Amino acid sequence: MHIVVLSRNAKLYSTSRLVEAIEDDGHIATVLDHLKCDIISEQDNPCILYRGTKVTGVDAVIPRIGSSVTFYGSAVVRQFEMMKVFSTVESQALVRSRDKLRSLQILARSGVGMPKTVFTNDSTEVRKIIELVGGPPLIVKLLEGTQGVGVILAPTYQAAESIIQAFHSMETRVIVQEYIEEAKGEDIRAFVVDGKVVGAMKRKGKEGEFRSNLHRGGSGTLIELSAEERKTALIAAEAMGVSVAGVDLLQSRRGPLALEVNSSPGLQGIEAATGKNIAGEIVEFIKCSINSPRS
Repeated sequence: MHIVVLSRNAKLYSTSRLVEAIEDDGHIATVLDHLKCDIISEQDNPCILYRGTKVTGVDAVIPRIGSSVTFYGSAVVRQFEMMKVFSTVESQALVRSRDKLRSLQILARSGVGMPKTVFTNDSTEVRKIIELVGGPPLIVKLLEGTQGVGVILAPTYQAAESIIQAFHSMETRVIVQEYIEEAKGEDIRAFVVDGKVVGAMKRKGKEGEFRSNLHRGGSGTLIELSAEERKTALIAAEAMGVSVAGVDLLQSRRGPLALEVNSSPGLQGIEAATGKNIAGEIVEFIKCSINSPRS
């Protein structure tokens, strides 16, 4: 098979590991920068040009699309889909997962546990919003934030009101979310491939940091999921329609709470924590999907 990894940097750990796993399994790997792909729309002849050359003979693509280029990146994935090329993450699922508000609405509908969350455009009822999520401390998140950027812990009513009003004054969209104190700055990343949890780690923020993201200096360690945690991760990934996903969970007194479904999860932390060949699991998913296409 010829498998294309859509990535802006071939030297990134996740990209290089995917290339390695593809080639180790005897297939051809190519890395294409999705921002350098030209989308050609023509009746009955959709195609892609890469630096002026037509892209042909591709069996599957693995999207590694950054959040800042979701619009164009998902359009490139959609074009490959129109060319009958299999994608490990469907274009629509990619777009859906990047819309934080829509994601939360989908997760709520799926029935998984979630922190109480409020979204509003009106800053006149800030005190009511704070009370709806259980009062301070609480979390304020930018809808466009990623990797822990734009996530703020407001410890008091005054701080929460000031932060929310400041964002509203700049016409910046935010959500206000319940703070799960018993999680103690830790969360779980469950890595899901094709309806199976293939690895899981507990992430802990560095000293004095409530955000557990590895990009913020956090650390990851191997964890064995409970049956309920595993079920929650699988339901969340399925609800979002993401076949290769990093599902983030919080451990709370009322059970696991889903935070987010990441459609372009990094491999470095999860492979280091679990010692598993997660990249190889993704290649195996491609092989099974192409050899046994779903109806």
